[in-house]
Amino acid sequence: MSFTTVYKAVLVIVFLVVIFELGQALYFMMTDRPGSNRTVWALTRRVAFSVLLIVLIVIGIWTGVLHPHGVYVR
Repeated sequence: MSFTTVYKAVLVIVFLVVIFELGQALYFMMTDRPGSNRTVWALTRRVAFSVLLIVLIVIGIWTGVLHPHGVYVR
């Protein structure tokens, strides 16, 4: 496996973790009693993983591993 393939797999995994944390926060928000901090912690983790995802994408573009596709308007 090449480095590019592994890098893209890591990006997909981090994205799936972000989605999972969002769902977990929704579940905690609907089921927990008032005063529980589990929703806040799940959202905090989601924000942290989102920042990690953005940083990984920027590093990937900067190093040339990822190639962004522009929208071409004629």
